[in-house]
Amino acid sequence: MAQAVEAVPGALGGVPVVTVDVAGGRRDRVVLYFHGGGYAMGSAAASAGLASDLARHAGCRIVSVDYRLAPEHPFPAAPHDALGAYRALLDSGVPADRIALAGESAGAGLALAALAAMAAEGLPRPASAALFSPWVDLTMSGASMTGKAAADPALTPRALHRRVVDYLGAGDPAHPLASPLFAGLASLPPLLVQAGSHEILLDDATRLAARAAAADVDVTLQVTPGVPHVFQGFAHLLDEGAAALAAAGAFLRAHFPADLPPLL
Repeated sequence: MAQAVEAVPGALGGVPVVTVDVAGGRRDRVVLYFHGGGYAMGSAAASAGLASDLARHAGCRIVSVDYRLAPEHPFPAAPHDALGAYRALLDSGVPADRIALAGESAGAGLALAALAAMAAEGLPRPASAALFSPWVDLTMSGASMTGKAAADPALTPRALHRRVVDYLGAGDPAHPLASPLFAGLASLPPLLVQAGSHEILLDDATRLAARAAAADVDVTLQVTPGVPHVFQGFAHLLDEGAAALAAAGAFLRAHFPADLPPLL
C-alpha cells in the first residue's frame, strides 16, 4: 500500500511552492524540487506525483518550486526564483547539509544552474543533487539531438527550439545559467545524473557527467537502455522507472549526514 501523501501550497522567499510530505518521512531533510516543461509549461502541482514518489524513496520532505514560466517571465526569472527559494530555505533554519536538489528535464537544468549560481555567490552548498533527464544545453549541440530523434517518443528538436525562443528570446543560449553545461562546475556537491537511452537529451546527460568529473565533482551517471525521457515518471508502469527512483532515493539518503537529530 502506498504511503499517505500530504501536499500543501505555500511560499519560500515570495516564490510559490508545494510542500510534499509522506507518512514516515523526515521533515527536517528537504529536497528542493524543480518540475519540467521546457521553462514554459508545467507546475509543482502537476509534478506532485513524481515528487511524492521521490519523497517515499528518499524518506524526506520535498519542496517543489513553482518558478515563473516563459514567455511571460523569460530568463533569468527561473534561476532567480530557484536561488531565492534556496536562500529562503536556509533563512528558515534548515542547514545546507540537510538540503538536496532534484529536478526533471528543464527542472534538472534549473537545479544545476542554481547550484552553479550558489557556488559563484559563495553560498553553502547543499548535500547533493539528483537530475532526471537534464536539459543543460540550450544550444542543442549534442549529437543525440538528431541521432536519437527517431527513438524519442516524447521530445523533438523542433519543439525544444520553440521553448528556447520562448525562454531566451534573442538572448544567448550558451549563457551559463541558461545552459549550465557551460557553467563552472567545480565545487558542486555530489551529483546523480539519470537518463534513458531513447531520448534526444542523452548527450546532455553524458556530457554533463564528463564535464563534472573533469571538474573533480563526485558524479554518478546512470543510463537506462530502451527507456524514454523522464522515465522515472512512469515508475508505476516501468520496472526501470521504479528502479531509478529507488536508486535516486538511496543516493539522496546517503548524502545527508547520518543520524541527524531533529530540528527544533
